[in-house]
Amino acid sequence: MLRAHQAEAVDAAVRTLGTVPPAGAGLRATIVSACGTGKTFMGAHTALRVARTGRVLVLVPTLDLLTQTVAAWREAGRAGVMAAVCSLRTDAELDAAGVRCTTDPRELLRWADGAGRVTVFATYASLPVLTEAHRAGLRRWDLVVVDEAHRTSGPWGKPWAAVHDDAVLPADRRLYLTATPRVADPWASADDGDDEAESGPALVASMDDETVFGPVVYRLSLAEAIARGLLARYQIIVLEVRDQALAGGIPGEERSEAEVAAARLEALTTAVFKAAATHQLDRVMTLHHRVADARAFAQASPGASRRLWAADPVVYPRRVWSGWLHGGHGTAHRREVLAQFARGWGGDGVVVERCVLSSARVLAEGVDIPEVDAVVFADPRESIVDTVQTVGRALRQGPRGDKVASLVVPVFLSPDERSEDWLASGSYLPLVKVLAALAAHDTDVIDRLAAWPGGGDTGASTLADGPLLFATARHPADIAEFVRLRVINVERRGWLRGWTAARRFRAAHGHLNVPYHCKDGAFPLGQWIAEQRKANKTGRLSAVRVDALDRLGMVWSHPDHVFNAGLSMARAYHAVHSHLAGGHDAVVDGYPVGTWLANRRREARLAVGSQGALSDARKAALADVDPYWCPEWPLVWQRRHTLLKRHLAAGGPVRTAEIEPGHMIAGEDVGAWLAHQLSHWDTLHEEQRRLLAELGVTPSGGGIRSAPRLTQDHKFMRNLAAAAAYAQREGHLNVPRRHIEITDGAEIKLGIWISNQRSRRTGLHPQRIDALNALGMRWN
Repeated sequence: MLRAHQAEAVDAAVRTLGTVPPAGAGLRATIVSACGTGKTFMGAHTALRVARTGRVLVLVPTLDLLTQTVAAWREAGRAGVMAAVCSLRTDAELDAAGVRCTTDPRELLRWADGAGRVTVFATYASLPVLTEAHRAGLRRWDLVVVDEAHRTSGPWGKPWAAVHDDAVLPADRRLYLTATPRVADPWASADDGDDEAESGPALVASMDDETVFGPVVYRLSLAEAIARGLLARYQIIVLEVRDQALAGGIPGEERSEAEVAAARLEALTTAVFKAAATHQLDRVMTLHHRVADARAFAQASPGASRRLWAADPVVYPRRVWSGWLHGGHGTAHRREVLAQFARGWGGDGVVVERCVLSSARVLAEGVDIPEVDAVVFADPRESIVDTVQTVGRALRQGPRGDKVASLVVPVFLSPDERSEDWLASGSYLPLVKVLAALAAHDTDVIDRLAAWPGGGDTGASTLADGPLLFATARHPADIAEFVRLRVINVERRGWLRGWTAARRFRAAHGHLNVPYHCKDGAFPLGQWIAEQRKANKTGRLSAVRVDALDRLGMVWSHPDHVFNAGLSMARAYHAVHSHLAGGHDAVVDGYPVGTWLANRRREARLAVGSQGALSDARKAALADVDPYWCPEWPLVWQRRHTLLKRHLAAGGPVRTAEIEPGHMIAGEDVGAWLAHQLSHWDTLHEEQRRLLAELGVTPSGGGIRSAPRLTQDHKFMRNLAAAAAYAQREGHLNVPRRHIEITDGAEIKLGIWISNQRSRRTGLHPQRIDALNALGMRWN
């Protein structure tokens, strides 16, 4: 049974996705709902209504979330064939749910291409397997559900951005689910002298771009979810850590860096356990930026707890559990640690009175841990999106529905720092960062804190009584001034910097048609102008700011100008690379030309006359730059053909007939690609054969040339290329022994090969060791 807000979201999604998609174009919609409000069930029940007997693909960012999602979809009533594209072949939970796992595109094709109800779950990292299966003939999906969809926004260079491309991942419908849509840091620059300003380019694949993500059909904010009792209210506890052990905290002649780190760690662990006792926090999570810091905190926790208990056994508990997790831990280990944290006793069966779990980049998204009483931002260097996702772990409501979560922010004060200096103190920057992140998704917190004096009642608050709790008492007027000065005005100063840069551009050029890549000094003016257009289109730009830009002659809508700017960047890219087949990450002078071209290809493939279809004139303009800008075959094919053509035209040292697997050009194994073309000649498009024939590449002797026998060097380079692809996709080289990597249609038993390199390290050539080290090889 769906809860009221979930039913509202599903009805809204069905109204948009429940119609017949237009020819050549899929339907798209986005649900924005706060962390912990059941978006997984929203997606599952939408599928039951728009694709009950059809083919559904569900994409998630992590393996933990994949297993959790499978269970939720089964619970929601989704039946039929289920498969997962991931490495969890021996996972007991997936096996119990009747879900088979694979990383083989051909096996996926056999499992998922039949008639009837089919559901495939996959991580974003498995997208290459899915795209390869589609190239091999896998049929369109009736619905693709993209969970934690904010992970697919941002620069198109992300491999995960391929989920938006209907040519790569064809689907009749796409449903995007997120709690944190496209959150950008304030527009400011460090050279303003503002230590709290964070600069950064506007997102390219922005979640307010309806051509990519579709319309937002339902929105449930963090504040509204708390007001409806779906999430817990929260309080913000500021730990002001002042300890004489931190005196002279900069490493120097008298104190080593290790001694300073140890003193800071001891002070932090002690402060956290004291706060837990003061506020009766029994389940505490500490969040760290580095794995080493999470491990160190967990290792230091038992000692800190014992010292406090020995000093005051009435206030502090005797039995305390501590553990830690990071992204490299296996799924089974993470489940067991989380289970111990939730139930309050360890593997030895001893019941404890307090649990502290330290983690580094592993529990941000999707993982349900309703037992958490508090989250400690031990190192608040994460993005706004990551911070809000982390807050969502603490706000999941408990069984009684009266939970008050605690967000704990440590600030380290120097021994001689005066209490009255806190308004301008740099020590409080961690608090500023957390408040700025919260403000992006809960304006109530800023309204409450900045309202005194005379602010009046702002309505039902998401904050518990006592909005900010300090160890040292603070007057509400001082807190209000702190928020206005350090949080609200940062964004205002950043916007004013953009407006000032726009005014300079207007004075110099007489107009405000700013090219996207244009900068005013270090400030990305063109991107800032584009962001203002988006904000105005979606109603997020205040009337005062609209008027200020109008007085400069702002051009709010200029499709021709935008297209011509993109076309000029495409010409610049072609002048360097001789093709327009770059990936989504292709950039020219900061302009995302790869993204721009991908969007134009999607428009070009729409039916003539349909909404959003690319005009014939614009198609011709792009064809004048490169006739194969939108080929009927994969872009990677066109790119490698061009690499080979340029290589031969430049008088390459070998002839086409001598190029064998392992021959690298511009970082790509063109030799392996060429062998694949010859062995699959009959499957090529007629125009592909003609292009190859122009280079002298044809099947010899009336048949297909057999692939040459690989030398050991060629084999190593082929396997190294597969390892590089794996490392780029997964972020590490900890390859499971059974893993098979698909490279240019060839199966590489990468896990076994990596294992063999470890065992043969003493006999490897130093250059091969260096090549593996460059990919992050772990030899032990």
